[in-house]
Amino acid sequence: MPSLAELKQGTVILIDKPYRWTSFDALKKLRKPVQAKLGHAGTLDPLATGLLICCTGSFTKKIVDYQKMPKEYTGIIHLGASTPTYDLESEPEDPKPFAHLTEADILKATEKFTGTIMQVPPIHSAIKKDGKRAYELARKGQEIVLDARPITISTFEITKFELPEVHFRVACSTGTYIRSLANDFGQELGCGGYLQELRRTKIGDFDVDNAYSVNEWVDYLKAAHEAGNGQ
Repeated sequence: MPSLAELKQGTVILIDKPYRWTSFDALKKLRKPVQAKLGHAGTLDPLATGLLICCTGSFTKKIVDYQKMPKEYTGIIHLGASTPTYDLESEPEDPKPFAHLTEADILKATEKFTGTIMQVPPIHSAIKKDGKRAYELARKGQEIVLDARPITISTFEITKFELPEVHFRVACSTGTYIRSLANDFGQELGCGGYLQELRRTKIGDFDVDNAYSVNEWVDYLKAAHEAGNGQ
């Protein structure tokens, strides 16, 4: 872990974001003990866990560069229903049969979502529409149409079949919504689908295996300040 002097001057902090925390929650918890300029490079949804890159000091100027890096995720798509938010922020609805699907059917469906494709972001997202966040309009019941945008999915691997759960690993370009992928994948299979679980494992060459929890960072920084580390 970096010294207090390194944090103040500028460095990268790798956080393993916990479930139900927003990315801002993690920053808020660290802002005081870091005692330096602090920002994160790429938001994670509250229901997602995993790698969050934070930059301190002069490294905050590199945030845009880190945001552009490709990402890798693991998770679970639940087949046989859909949700308005494409994940478990809303209740599953419109149940449909899925037991007839074979592993070959599911594997073949991944081919449509590999390579450079057009993807429509979820209406429950932070994308701005007419100057307002899409999710704000969606929560008010307003009809929203978002434009499809090009993304690249270099890997869409099914790692385990436990129907209705399908475990996956995805490597993709920045701007990819895994929630949309789950929803579109379910539509392609004709049974619906939503994102049940998501974990970001990599951003560029940064790996969640080298990240620490928020509490571990807080404990380390507290001990460093008490010891006068880097001062």
